Amino acid sequence: MPSLKTLILHMDAEVRSTIRKSLSGEKIVRVLGETVNADEALELHKAVGYGIIFLGLEYEEGISGIELAQALGSSKHKPGLIFIAEDETKAYLAFELGAVDYLIWPPDEDRMAKTIERILRFKSHFREVPEPSDWKDSGSGVEIGEETLQLSLGEDEQDRFLSALKNAWDFSQTRQPEIEKLPVNQDGRMILIPYTQIIFVEAYEDYSYVHTANQKFLTSHRLKNLEERLEPHSFFRVHRKYLVNLEMVTEIASLPGSNFMLRTAGRTRIELPISRRRIGKLKQILGM
Repeated sequence: MPSLKTLILHMDAEVRSTIRKSLSGEKIVRVLGETVNADEALELHKAVGYGIIFLGLEYEEGISGIELAQALGSSKHKPGLIFIAEDETKAYLAFELGAVDYLIWPPDEDRMAKTIERILRFKSHFREVPEPSDWKDSGSGVEIGEETLQLSLGEDEQDRFLSALKNAWDFSQTRQPEIEKLPVNQDGRMILIPYTQIIFVEAYEDYSYVHTANQKFLTSHRLKNLEERLEPHSFFRVHRKYLVNLEMVTEIASLPGSNFMLRTAGRTRIELPISRRRIGKLKQILGM
């Protein structure tokens, strides 16, 4: 049986690189593509027919990893899914959706070896998409039902095909301009908070509080996800618990013991700590 065609879907380039290196010596898989977008992954799978997909849980745009798994669940030739996560909060749901494995990142070598073992067990019963010669001729053409046509290509041809397909996909996408507002569910209503009105975001367990001048809103987003979304809009992670809108910062003060804090604009002055390992980067951004 040929190697399982494998797609790596994750926003972090370092994570993708680590997975690719971990799989490089394994004959049971062959990495044939990387992407940072779940919608694109779905389109690539329709054309390539992956056997294994490594995927994260959240992405900046489009559907989430869980939503992708649900979409792939209705596929006749469903790939094996290996989720990559920072904690176990979505593990039960992932396995309910038929995950081959759920990796807490970063895994050690022994844990990665277990993932390879699980891929091997999955491969033993994975049914490759039949080649065109295996489809029955009904007399009026090839009868393939609703399945996407899978191309029978050699390894070099697969690489060239995948590259051309990805280039065509990238070119064809007309990205909508980003609306600079954060949607927050408040008592059954969806509130859209302009980025410019957000003073800071505070981590709260697996959620976050978004603070404006007059109110705070609980969101289902983790602070790390909001950091990735808001960082291009003058937000900076000053502390493991706080993400601050630098446009709202009015003062940075030194405290005893080489500690620092910042103060923000607004009717109620807010003081937030700055971690020592972040102060250098903050000063660089502010030109201090």
